[in-house]
Amino acid sequence: MGCNDSAMPLPAAALKLKRFRRRFGISAPRVVVRSHFPWQWLVLPAILLALLLGVAGWMVAQKKETGILGVEVEGFRQQLQAQREELNLLRSTAGTGQSVASIERAAQQQLLTRIQGLEAENAALKEDILLFERLIPIAGEGASVRVENFRVFKESGTRFRYRLLLAFQSDRQTPDFRGRLQIAISYADNGKVLQLVLPERRENSAEYQLEIKHFLRREGIFELPAGAVLRAVEARVLQGDTLKSKRLAQF
Repeated sequence: MGCNDSAMPLPAAALKLKRFRRRFGISAPRVVVRSHFPWQWLVLPAILLALLLGVAGWMVAQKKETGILGVEVEGFRQQLQAQREELNLLRSTAGTGQSVASIERAAQQQLLTRIQGLEAENAALKEDILLFERLIPIAGEGASVRVENFRVFKESGTRFRYRLLLAFQSDRQTPDFRGRLQIAISYADNGKVLQLVLPERRENSAEYQLEIKHFLRREGIFELPAGAVLRAVEARVLQGDTLKSKRLAQF
């Protein structure tokens, strides 16, 4: 009896197992899982997209309008410039009668300045021609050195600059010249006539040494005491202690 009582529940357990397999097993019906998506979330992107499209269209329209306005503004500027030029022309025409005399005076002054410049150029050309004529070697003439175009210019106050050209005519025995340059400056100071000889010191004599084959240009600066008045400047070319050439400067 005990064994029969324990075997009775088996059919009920088998039935439950069979139902479980039907529900959750391989043969169980398919279940489709669908997520619920609120419709409000679709409306918001659509609104944003519409706003973006609207803003883009508005910007394109504004750009076109700005371009049109820019063209109009440029036209106004050109018109204003033309009016200004016309106004200036009218003003100058109105004042022509009053300025004819001054224009003639200015033209005459320019003409005089030009004439003076041409005369100075003509004089310089003549001087250069004479210089080169003097430098043409003469048959039978020995070697010689000369000071040419010696000028002194005032720079400021009592400060002066001198410029000179040295020319050497060689011969067979003397192909070049070696010597030294000396600048003698005469000036008045406090009623006395004094003289300054350059170079003042032997240590500065190197720049006054000369070595000439044909031409040599030299220039330098000297300064007088305050209140002194320059009277004369002489350039001297020496070979040893022998004076070979000298020339007074033109101011």
